[in-house]
Amino acid sequence: MKHIAALQDLVTAASLDGGPSAAELDAIELEMPLIRAEVELLDAQIMTLDRPASELDERRIRRAHRRVLAARRALANTTAGEAA
Repeated sequence: MKHIAALQDLVTAASLDGGPSAAELDAIELEMPLIRAEVELLDAQIMTLDRPASELDERRIRRAHRRVLAARRALANTTAGEAA
C-alpha cells in the first residue's frame, strides 16, 4: 500500500497570520467611496431582478451609476495627483 503525503508545507497557514498591512488598509480606505457607490448600484439593480423596473427604479439605477462614475473619477484624480 502506498501512502500519499504532502511534499510541501501549507502555504496559507503562514500568510493569514499577519493580517493586512497599514499600506493595504490605507488603499482600502482610499477606495471606500467607490466601493460604497458600487454596492449601492448593485442594490438598485438587484431590486429590479424579480419585477419590471418602474420609473423610480430606473432613476435610482441612473443616480447610482452616476455616483459610481463620480467616485471612479475622484479616485483616478486622487491617485494621479499622488503619482505626480
